[in-house]
Amino acid sequence: MEISREYGADQAGVLYGFAFRPDTAGLELPATQWPARLRTGLDDGGFVWLHVNLAHSGSEKWLRAHLGLPEDFYAGLREGPASTRIEQLDGEALRAVINDVIFTFGSTAVEVSSLWVYADAHLLVTARLKPLRSVDALRAAVKRGVRFGSPVDLLVHLLSGQADVLAQIVRDASQAVDAIEDRQLAERPRHSRAELASMRRVLVRLQRLLAPEPAALFRLLNRPPAWLDADAVQGLRESSEEFAVALNDLGALTERLKLLQEELAAQLNEQSNRTLFTLTLVTVLALPINIVAGLFGMNVGGIPLAEHPHGFWVLVGLIAAFTVLAGSWAFGRQRP
Repeated sequence: MEISREYGADQAGVLYGFAFRPDTAGLELPATQWPARLRTGLDDGGFVWLHVNLAHSGSEKWLRAHLGLPEDFYAGLREGPASTRIEQLDGEALRAVINDVIFTFGSTAVEVSSLWVYADAHLLVTARLKPLRSVDALRAAVKRGVRFGSPVDLLVHLLSGQADVLAQIVRDASQAVDAIEDRQLAERPRHSRAELASMRRVLVRLQRLLAPEPAALFRLLNRPPAWLDADAVQGLRESSEEFAVALNDLGALTERLKLLQEELAAQLNEQSNRTLFTLTLVTVLALPINIVAGLFGMNVGGIPLAEHPHGFWVLVGLIAAFTVLAGSWAFGRQRP
């Protein structure tokens, strides 16, 4: 594997590279030193990490020309945003997709960016379209002197960071749900229905994007490549367990949102029923006077009580009696 000196980071889209040797911290290298350090890493058991900007028009061409990566890796770059996964390619290499999320509850915008990863015994390639917090955190850890024994250790760090992001989202969502629940208990459910529906949709989407595909991960853990040592496999297993805990919390929170939606819908339904009963009661109480007014408003002869000196008060009494009877009937129907 060789990297040509004629390509710089600005030309190729490779943002930076680090060389790692056994039991030493990573060393950031300028582009002119990558070929020699890569060969040295292959000889002494070290490895190299290259980070690529896919927004650069020449990045994929450079990767194809100077790194012997399998075609499946390039096919994954054209898939667009996908769910988190880590799987073994043909041979001994690994391919992973890790998503980074920028999201604040209370805002409807959710920005999800993907990081594509290739790893083998001596090389780690990470590629992205937009700047990612997870990669920046990993680079900062390397610069602080954190030691990584293999490319998979870097990958485990990225996965752990994503699990932390998912756990933080669950915590923020729980606080938002607590506030909605408090308003609901205080009978002040202003805008709660829309908030719950929006939050539930967002959590389902985030769960789909951030949750790693279990089948490929289990296959990898059960049949890891030969170059993966026991510590690296254990790191992957611990990352999967962190994801499992966060996903269980996310599932419980989603179920809680569903129950709150159902309870709020029941409250709104009960309120609608009370409003409908009030309208029905008003209609029933106004029915006698409407009937009498319709009958006595006809311009025909023979209207009863037309010549009676107390005809008006007689009709008022009849209407009042009918109204009382209608009200008694309506209230009697309302009682269980």
